[in-house]
Amino acid sequence: MIQTSQLYQYFLEHPKVETDSRKAGPGQLFFALKGANFDGNKFAAQAVAAGAAFAIIDDPQYAQGEQFLLVEDVLKSLQDLARFHRRQFTIPVLAITGSNGKTTTKELISVVMGSHYPAHFTKGNFNNHIGVPLTLLEMATDTEVAIIEMGANHVGEIADLCQIAEPTHGLITNIGKAHLEGFGGLEGVKKGKSELYDFLSAKSGVAFVNSSESYLTDLSQSVNKKIRYQKSENPRPDIAPYEMKVISTDPFVKVAFLSSKGNLQEINTQLLGAYNVNNVMSAVAVGRYFKVPDEKMITAIESYCPDNNRSQIFRKGSNTFILDAYNANPTSMEKALESFALRSGDHKMAVLGDMLELGIYTEEEHRRILKKALDLLGNKNVVVVGKHFAKPAEDNKLSFFSNVKELRVWFLAAHFENTLFLLKGSRGIQLEKLLEPLETR
Repeated sequence: MIQTSQLYQYFLEHPKVETDSRKAGPGQLFFALKGANFDGNKFAAQAVAAGAAFAIIDDPQYAQGEQFLLVEDVLKSLQDLARFHRRQFTIPVLAITGSNGKTTTKELISVVMGSHYPAHFTKGNFNNHIGVPLTLLEMATDTEVAIIEMGANHVGEIADLCQIAEPTHGLITNIGKAHLEGFGGLEGVKKGKSELYDFLSAKSGVAFVNSSESYLTDLSQSVNKKIRYQKSENPRPDIAPYEMKVISTDPFVKVAFLSSKGNLQEINTQLLGAYNVNNVMSAVAVGRYFKVPDEKMITAIESYCPDNNRSQIFRKGSNTFILDAYNANPTSMEKALESFALRSGDHKMAVLGDMLELGIYTEEEHRRILKKALDLLGNKNVVVVGKHFAKPAEDNKLSFFSNVKELRVWFLAAHFENTLFLLKGSRGIQLEKLLEPLETR
């Protein structure tokens, strides 16, 4: 069996790691991971034939020569290798988790830090037990700061990811009703997410704590080194670097902070909705703590444009669509509806898709969110998509569609004009497909 220190020598010679045999190429290390429906060991020879320098396997029957490196467990070897690589760096490693907004916060912090330092950060949503190791292994030797996103859907997962990434700094965006099925309820979410604080406390790390968010102040009490930040109508000189004034959230977030010279500096973002204020606040707090010049920070945030179905704006004819369909849970849905209700416009329509992974809370939360939507917007301005909304919609005599295909038929027949739409739902509902036929009309 090959040990981690030995495997690292192979990695130094072949620093490109691949876990998908279909993407294997010359000079790579192929890690033959197992999944619920596949065994990567079976594809190790295929990866080597495609040019991979070595295949890391944990089933000896697939070893076919010196290019096949046998380990006890491929996943653990990948994680151990990532930790070994991370330990070659004496740099700040900032871990980001939370129920909502962690990817946007990660992106904002990354552009802020990248404007002043050689920064490495999680690409896309590579934030789980496989994605975090792969992200760490991509760190170049000149990296001066790393921003690592951590996702979780059950207690213990953040603790495991911290053992791999060993963050020196950490930030929890918020605590909300996300992945309730795996966490078992809100108390489980608190316990799971605060595992980041637990790690920082044990390792004398630094926590960035948004005092404007519920639960975070109490959950972070064990961390000795904290940078608190918050909203304020009048930022004060004594803690001004970590206070922010909200100027506007319609149509885009506009905020201001007190510069080192004592004057208010405005940031005009391309981010929609009041729920993005905290994400901007986090980026400013981290940037100022690491002494990123104000001008660079402002330019970086103002230049950032969301993508991948996260608070994107599309204009089709006379209609405007706010597409926020990358994911949804009760907390993010509630915040999106509240923000949408405050937006200017005479004609508004919320299209809400099912919220997934809620377990025993599914019916209760769909009823509650639908009531919230109807209270804010009225029955004529809300439609819902997905089986979990079916019964609440029927009880409220509301337009309901079982899938986006049915929704599109209704939408195209309605011939909307001068209407502002919110498209909000879980990834599995694929609300973005509502916009597809509009491309070719």
